[in-house]
Amino acid sequence: MYVPKHFAAPSDAAVAELLARHGAADLITATEDGLLATLLPFIYDPDRGERGVLLGHVARNNDQWRRPAIGPALVIVRGPDAYVSPTWYASKTEHGRVVPTWNYVTAHVYGDLIVHDDVDWLSALVRRLTEKHESGMTPQWSVDDAPEPYIAGQLRAIVGLELAIIRVEAKWKLSQNRSAADAEGVVTALQAGTPAEQAVGAQMRRLPPR
Repeated sequence: MYVPKHFAAPSDAAVAELLARHGAADLITATEDGLLATLLPFIYDPDRGERGVLLGHVARNNDQWRRPAIGPALVIVRGPDAYVSPTWYASKTEHGRVVPTWNYVTAHVYGDLIVHDDVDWLSALVRRLTEKHESGMTPQWSVDDAPEPYIAGQLRAIVGLELAIIRVEAKWKLSQNRSAADAEGVVTALQAGTPAEQAVGAQMRRLPPR
C-alpha cells in the first residue's frame, strides 16, 4: 500500500481498534487460477500467534478455501470513508488551486491462511461473531434461539478460516496534508452530512494535534 508519511496510522492502538471494530472485509488470495476474493466478517484476536489473527468463515461451496494460496493472503479492512469537496477548503477562496479527493481509513492485513473444518471450532467462532454484531441491539439474537438441529446443519455448510497475521499496512488519509483551516472546513462539512460522512469527521477529530 502507498502510505505517504503524513497519512501513516496515528498509532498501533488505532490500527488495533480498526481491526477489532470493522464490519466486514475483503479476503483476497492469489491462486494458480488467478485472484479470488470474498467479503467476510472477521473477528480480530490479538492474543493468538505472534501478531494476532483474523477469524472468519466461508460457505463450503465457496471454492476459495479449497484453492491453495500462492504466497500470503490479503484482507482489506475498511474504516469510514467519504468524498471531500474543494468547496470546503478555506484555501479555495484564497488561490483556487484545489481539487476533489477522498478521505478514508483502511488497513491491508497480510498473513498465512489456515482452514478449519471442525464443528467445535466453527461453533465457537459463530458465537463470537454473533455476540460481536448483536451487541447493542434490543433484543439481541443468540445462537441458542435457533433449534439445535438447524444450527448443526448450518455449521456443516461452512468452513472456518484463520489468517495468521504477518504484517499490517495501515493508512489514515484524513486531510493531514491540508492546512488547519482547510481540515477544519472538511470536518465541519462532514459533520453536517450523512452518518457515514459524520463518521469520517469524527475520525478526523481524533487525529493527534498538528
